[in-house]
Amino acid sequence: MDFLRLSDISAAELAGKRIFIRADFNVPFDADGALSDDTRIRAALTGIRACLDAGAAVMLTSHLGRPREGALTAAESLAPVASHLAKLLGQPVPLVRDWTDGRFELAPGGIVMLENCRGNPGEKADDPALAARIARFVDLYVNDAFGTAHRRECTLHALALAAPVACAGPLMTAELDALGRALAQPARPLAAIVAGSKVSTKLTILESLADKVDVLVLGGGIANTFLAARGCPVGASLHEPDLLDAARAVERRLAEHAGVVWLPEDVVVADRFAPDALTRTLHVDDVPEGWMILDIGPDSRDSLADVLQRAGTIVWNGPVGVFEMDAFAAGTRALATAVAASPAYSIAGGGDTLAAIARFGITEDIDYISTGGGAFLEFLEGRELPALAALRARARPASRRLPPTPVFENEPEPA
Repeated sequence: MDFLRLSDISAAELAGKRIFIRADFNVPFDADGALSDDTRIRAALTGIRACLDAGAAVMLTSHLGRPREGALTAAESLAPVASHLAKLLGQPVPLVRDWTDGRFELAPGGIVMLENCRGNPGEKADDPALAARIARFVDLYVNDAFGTAHRRECTLHALALAAPVACAGPLMTAELDALGRALAQPARPLAAIVAGSKVSTKLTILESLADKVDVLVLGGGIANTFLAARGCPVGASLHEPDLLDAARAVERRLAEHAGVVWLPEDVVVADRFAPDALTRTLHVDDVPEGWMILDIGPDSRDSLADVLQRAGTIVWNGPVGVFEMDAFAAGTRALATAVAASPAYSIAGGGDTLAAIARFGITEDIDYISTGGGAFLEFLEGRELPALAALRARARPASRRLPPTPVFENEPEPA
């Protein structure tokens, strides 16, 4: 990847510099308003500590939720994130509420949390004027928020173009290296698992992967549509009859380079969508009218395990059944076990996938777990991510020279 990395900059160069880190602290909270999962905060610690240890002055920000610009509520504040980060770092992390003019105190070795960036007018619009205003008090911009790299917003895109120097943080770098290894130079066979409710939401991903993978494993409503395209009865199963031709086209694209689509040969069907529904295990040619496919069957589980055992690289996005209900969890459990047991290099991403990994206890057995979500999916589609495009635009040697160590004083606003 052609961009500057934080690791390319020496500690001596970082010393005394004002470093702006765009992180992804869009973390979940429970019903009582308490932080319920700090995975994304911990993931950002490597880059934060590298800058602090070098004696830099660190400014952090992130989005949280979807606030209305200029009207943040307490529920959208990064205050609890700052408090939790302070405990992890063992040093104060003050929250700065109005920060776009740079009028806050910050000395080398210190750190501040800049309030929810989506509360700033112009953030969502990728306003270059806002970016220029922020860039005045920044020496080095660090994007360590791969999870939002697909968004064209000010602190992700325009600021990366406006700051004196822009680079990728260690979390961003690790994500891109892992995805590059999985898709750009994969060990073969390359197996991609794509599951979800609708072909329409992932058609561009399927079309892109059809030209790259050796085996395309499909699950959920997507698999149902492909089964219907092959002429199998799917009963009342979630599927998209208007996309049968698109499904056939994906299969043809794979066949052009000897790739194949994996679909279940037997399925678990239910008379209704409920945990206590009446269930049956049937061949895919025998699904009765009015019944719905909610999981893959035992023969399919064995077949899938065999495919993944022989893979060289596995990219996983989505469960193969309604695993949230115990009656339909066996397929996704078998999938998770097979990915974990495979000697292949494995990378997984997407909310449902991460939930399945956590539920079936295989976190340590996946080579790389992406925190990306939407960015992960758009990368699979082959789209140019705006945040990454901005970093690439700043990759020229002339854009890599850090300015002299600044004097830490608040500068007056220009007239």
